[in-house]
Amino acid sequence: MGKLFRLERQGVRFKRQREKKPKVRRQQSRLRGAPWPSLAVLVGVAGALWFAAEVYPNLIDANGAWVANGNGAFVTDGHGVFVLCAGTRLANCVIDGDTIRYDGEKIRLADIDAPEVFSPRCASEAARGERATRRLLELMNQGPFQVLGGRRDEDRYGRKLRTIERGGRSVGDVLIAEGLARPWDGARRSWCG
Repeated sequence: MGKLFRLERQGVRFKRQREKKPKVRRQQSRLRGAPWPSLAVLVGVAGALWFAAEVYPNLIDANGAWVANGNGAFVTDGHGVFVLCAGTRLANCVIDGDTIRYDGEKIRLADIDAPEVFSPRCASEAARGERATRRLLELMNQGPFQVLGGRRDEDRYGRKLRTIERGGRSVGDVLIAEGLARPWDGARRSWCG
């Protein structure tokens, strides 16, 4: 020990090792602190949410809120300033005569079929599709509206199927009355001729 002490005084330091004590494990009761009750509640809540989403797929709106009207379809109030999408992913914009983006969610107006603007089959369809797109832009910017869910939640392209209403009248009905769209009957038909 004396030799180590002298070396320490000369500036050489040594790490003194402490004797390690063996760790003693205490045996705990298996039931105390067990997560089973809370885990069972969590699984039950998750199961109930899954069941509700399967049976009533339209109860959750684009913002994740659970709202329902009398017939089981959800209703949410909407507002915002809309522009033409023009290839960008804006939060609120009009894509074509029957498709919008609202709060970042792509929505297909479920009650109408408007002429195509991206792959028209003739010049008259392209012109009518452009007019329908501009008119839908005007209608979306006329003030607050309601977004209503229907029987199906989304189409095969992943767009949400919704009806947009203002003052109890569908925006799609306005486009139909003006000759810029037709009621959606489930079949794509030509706008040419």
